[in-house]
This record gives sequence, structure tokens and C-alpha cells, in this order.
Amino acid sequence: MSDNINALAVEYFDFRHRVSPTSAHLDGDYRFADRFDDLSRAAEDDEIEEDREFARRATACDEGLNPEDRISRDMMAWDATVRADLLESRLAEFGVNPISGHQAMLPVRIPKLSMPSVEVAEAMAGKLRGVGQAFRAMADRLREGVASDRTPAEFAVRQTIPQLDAWLAIPVAQDPLLNVTEPPGMADPLAWRDRLRAATEAEVRPALVVYRDVLLDEVLPQARPDDHAGLSWLPDGAEAYDRAIRLYTTLALPAEQIHEIGLSQVETLGAEYRQLGPQVTGSDDLATIFEALRSDPALHHTNADEIVAAATAALSKAKSAMTGWFGILPQADCAVEAATSGAVAYYFSPALDGSRGGVFFMNTSEPTGWGRYQIESTAYHEGIPGHHLQLAIAGELTTIPEFRKRAFIAAYSEGWGLYAERLADEMGLYATPLDRMGMLAADSMRACRLVVDTGLHALGWGRRQAIDYMLENSPMRESHVTAEIDRYLVVPGQALSYMIGRLEIQRIRAGAAAALGDRFEIKAFHDVVLGSGNLPLPMLDRVVRDWLAAAG
Repeated sequence: MSDNINALAVEYFDFRHRVSPTSAHLDGDYRFADRFDDLSRAAEDDEIEEDREFARRATACDEGLNPEDRISRDMMAWDATVRADLLESRLAEFGVNPISGHQAMLPVRIPKLSMPSVEVAEAMAGKLRGVGQAFRAMADRLREGVASDRTPAEFAVRQTIPQLDAWLAIPVAQDPLLNVTEPPGMADPLAWRDRLRAATEAEVRPALVVYRDVLLDEVLPQARPDDHAGLSWLPDGAEAYDRAIRLYTTLALPAEQIHEIGLSQVETLGAEYRQLGPQVTGSDDLATIFEALRSDPALHHTNADEIVAAATAALSKAKSAMTGWFGILPQADCAVEAATSGAVAYYFSPALDGSRGGVFFMNTSEPTGWGRYQIESTAYHEGIPGHHLQLAIAGELTTIPEFRKRAFIAAYSEGWGLYAERLADEMGLYATPLDRMGMLAADSMRACRLVVDTGLHALGWGRRQAIDYMLENSPMRESHVTAEIDRYLVVPGQALSYMIGRLEIQRIRAGAAAALGDRFEIKAFHDVVLGSGNLPLPMLDRVVRDWLAAAG
């Protein structure tokens, strides 16, 4: 007897939160508040097995399904399969990540965990003990990699060790993991904080030392040099990269085809720069335009508060324009905050229980690195009409299972974010030609990503070759380019999701406009795209085609 698809969807959502308890906590699900993610080999094996079983059970659901149920079935089978496939590549054996690794992101994530009750707050000591276990497990996985000659890139190890040293240099009483909000009704908050400090001192700090020492003494001597930093230099690298492409793009595209798409996009953008350049830099020469955007002090910010204020102003402008372009609007609000670690900018979805709205972070650790022209495009990507609009709407839908509201579909989410940057231009949101130049600069980064990510992980490029390509074909500074290349090296394939997703959404929109002619309404199209939650791109195409068929 086959499973009921809706009951299976609930079970799958519980499974996803159970294996990612910290993400569950951020989402407002407190059932696993006493746990941190289990990063051991045994836990990975169990997750693969459960993923395969969920995919099998979902595929077997084929009776009495309405169109929405079919989406849930197909999406569950797809999601479980691609996750299991990538886990079987055992990326944790060389997974050192100075950009978004735990040592970089936990100081940001832990303080964002809601404390709605005394029970949840008391569970935090268990979570902190789990953090210590996780760092020990990460060290064990790296030892496995050294034993099987699957080691991380040297630059990643060299950058991560100082991050750990800096964390260990902070007095325990001031540890960033202790920067959590006291819940209402806590009888003895000082004793509670003492329990958290004790867990940090007894479990987290010793585990950080273990992890640091393994990196320094065992991994670094065996790490891969810069010219062999991509997956292509590992024995099973080609298969691992194919799996990453399927996860992050949701499409079965060969790396070589993605590379060519990127080259074509870079060439197209060159013509757009030349058209806009005279208004902004006084030149239509590409190299001159790029150098002005990189180096002109007048085009760059100087302090963190200024950056956050500019992003907040852009977000406010976008909020006011939503009703003309979207019928479905989110109830959750969105805010902007400064950060000093992690990616250049990133977004956290609202909590499911409404305890926290959406927030996107601007990394202001290097304020002069932010071009004035970059703020609006970033705000529209991370906030409205980008990630906040899409992810908050998904979280508030009442007609789809919970797992679909919170599913990680990078090509859909990041594709929508990049689509939103161009949509903002249609909406008239960019204030000046300089701000529109920021839209092109953001496009350059995403187009170059297709070229360099595939170059590094499929075509044998070295780190320096990738850096030089982005410097030649985008207005980014070398320090930012280097950080970007390092990010692509430690998270293979993720960088492909943006432009591949954007191009596919644009293709689907163009097809819908051609099919409906004068009856095409952009608001209705956007509501269809956003009204089913996060979807693999082929399923999004199917949803839109079903809408067109119903429209006659």
C-alpha cells in the first residue's frame, strides 16, 4: 500500500529539520533546540539511507493525486535524491570552508536563534555541547580525507586556521556563542548564562583546539596547491561536480555547456557597459569603466552605518512599489543589519512562528570595498523584490506542505534574486545611472561565475587563472575577486545557480508572454511563479505551462 503524499510530506519535513536542527531552530521549530547538526560519517550514512527511502516512497505515490500533490511527490523524490547523491561524494573529507564554514558563521547564526521560552533557552546548553561534537567530527572527517588522498585546497586551510585562533583568543565569558537573548520568565538568568558558559568552556573551546591542530599538523602538509584547488584534480572529481551541478541548477547541463553560456553572457554585458559607461564614467571603453568602478573613491562608501542606511532606503523604496507588480505580498517584514563575517551579503528567512522577520546582512568589515553603485542591486536581490519577497511568501503559503516552503532550491531562489535585480530596473527602482551600473556589475559577477566555476572544477583551471579572468571581465576589486574565487572553490557548483536560474525564469516568462500576447499580465505571472513555493526549474516550467493551458 502506497503512502499518503501529504502525510509523507510531513514526515519528510520532520526528517529535514531533525538532521538540520540549527536550521530548524532558525525556522522557529524548537523540537530539536537541544541539538546541533551531527557531522559524523555515521550520521551522513544514515541521512543518505533515509533520503533514498524517502525518494522511493515518494515515487511510489501515484494514485489519487491532484496537481499540487504531484508537485509535492516529484519535488520530494527529486530533493531527497540529489541530496543523497551529493552526500555520497563525501565532500566533508576535504570540506574546509573559510567563507561560510561553522567557524565563520556560528557567531552570526547562534545569536539569531529565538528564545521564546525557558525550555528552549535551557536546551541551548545541549546545543553548545553539540557544537563541540561537530568540530571534533569535522576533524575526524578531514583525517579520513588525508587517508584517502582527498584533501582540501591549501588556501582554505591557511585562511581557516587564523579564524579559529581569533575565536580562541576571545575570553570565554565573551564568546560570541553566548550572545543569545534571555527568554521571558527566566527565574535565574545569571545561572542560565553560567550553564552556557560552562558548556562552551568544557566542550566548544577544546573541540576548536582539536580542529585547529588537525588542520595545522595533519591537513595543511597534504593540502592541494592553488593550481590544483578544484574538484577536477580529485580522482572522483568529475562525478562529484556533476552531482553538484544537478543539485544547484536542478538541470542536467554538462559543465562545458554552462561554461559556454557564461562566455556568451560576459560578451553581451560588455555591450551594455559601453552604452551606459559615458553617463557614469565619461568613457565607453570597458577597461576604463571597470577601473573607475574599482578605484574612484567618490564611487565607494566609507563607513558601515552609511552602507546599512543606503540599503535600508533602497528596501523602503522597493516596498512601496510592490503592489503594481505582485498580487501575493508577504506579511513578514524585512530589515537590514551589518555583519562582519560570512559572504558579502546574505539573507535569513522569517521564523515560521513569526518571532523574527526576514533580515539580510551586509558584510561591512571592509566598508570601502562597497561601491555606492552596488547597494541598490544588492538590496533588491537580498530583500525586495528578491529573496525576502520570494522566501517570505513561500513560508506563508497555506496550500503547500511545510517542506516545500523551506526547501533549498538554489537555482529557483538565487535565480529569482538575480531576476529581481533586472526586474527592479523594469520597476523604475534604480535612482541613477550609477545605480543601474551596479545592476550590470552584479550581472558580471554572476556571468563570470559560470565561466570560472566550471573552469576550476571541470576544466582544470588554477586559482590564479580564475582570478585573472574575473578581473578582466568584471569591475570587481582583486580582493573581492579573490574572495569570490575562494568561495567557488570551497562550495563547488553553488555559484552556477544564479545566472542559470535567472536565464531559465526569463525564458519561462518570455514563453508565457508569447503564448498570451495582449492578455499577459506581469503581476499574474509573478504570482504563479511565487505561488507554489520553491521549485526545481523543470517543475516551475510545468506549473507555468499548466497555468497557460488553463488560461486557454
